[in-house]
Amino acid sequence: MGHTDRIGITLGDPSGIGPEIVARALAEASPELRRRLLLFGNQSVLERGAEQAGVQVPDGIPLLDPYDTLTLEMAPCGKPSATAGAAQVAYLDAAVRAATDGEIAGLVTAPMSKTTARAADFRFTGHTDFLRARLGSSRVAMMFVGPRYKLVLATTHVPLMSLAAELTSDQIVTVTLMAVEALRRDFGIASPRIGILGLNPHAGEGGAFGHEETSIVVPAIETCRHHLGESIEIVGPLVPDVAFRMNFDLWVALYHDQGLIPVKLIDFESSVNVTLGLPIVRTSPDHGVAYDIAGQGVARAQSFIAALDLCVKLVASRARP
Repeated sequence: MGHTDRIGITLGDPSGIGPEIVARALAEASPELRRRLLLFGNQSVLERGAEQAGVQVPDGIPLLDPYDTLTLEMAPCGKPSATAGAAQVAYLDAAVRAATDGEIAGLVTAPMSKTTARAADFRFTGHTDFLRARLGSSRVAMMFVGPRYKLVLATTHVPLMSLAAELTSDQIVTVTLMAVEALRRDFGIASPRIGILGLNPHAGEGGAFGHEETSIVVPAIETCRHHLGESIEIVGPLVPDVAFRMNFDLWVALYHDQGLIPVKLIDFESSVNVTLGLPIVRTSPDHGVAYDIAGQGVARAQSFIAALDLCVKLVASRARP
């Protein structure tokens, strides 16, 4: 998609904390980085967020507003609305067009509201599903990168009651191989040690608490070992309640909360969501729109700043021959 090193930033939900954390990240960015940025959002909303965060929006960063009829009154802080939902979808759509046109090599997305997005006819479960469809990727994976944990999810937004029926060995194999490729390419970990979790309490306890470990997880581990070779250690199925006390270069969690509860407990302010499998780099903070604190000037931007820093690093690593 071109040979640019520019990075796009979407403002996310105008009524959430996105404008505040983006404004703070821009204020703290180096002049060199600012010259590489392209914003997708509303100038007035961004300036309001900057005022709430106690910073100034730096001059000279281009901003594209594909929903320029939005006013501040239409997007009150902390109050979700269909109008703000439509605006956030428009920002994301414009960023994807820029990516397909080769204008940006990376994208950092501020939090969006899935509820108000659906009201704007957004027929996807979130950013990841939308980007996969619009950028033509056959397989994507949601990976979280923080100081303590690097973790990939075998499934994402699947209702718990449907999980056992939807989880497959192929999903576990696919996300594991994609994450190992990322560890090698982006983080310089040539032979990572991998822990793959079980699904049930006590990893099934030999079938006493479920059979998914023997029917789904063990075959996936065997397939991963076949693809990756003996130089990479793969351990599992791990008992979920102790797996995160162990030391691995990569944890493979089988469902959303199994992985994200420990990540957000330990690495919340510095963990970054990375979408693997896209033709561009995409990162985001690991939190949501936080309507309850929007507009109060207390939103912490560390996770968004970490997402922007990691996006810069990954764009550089993927540009290397």
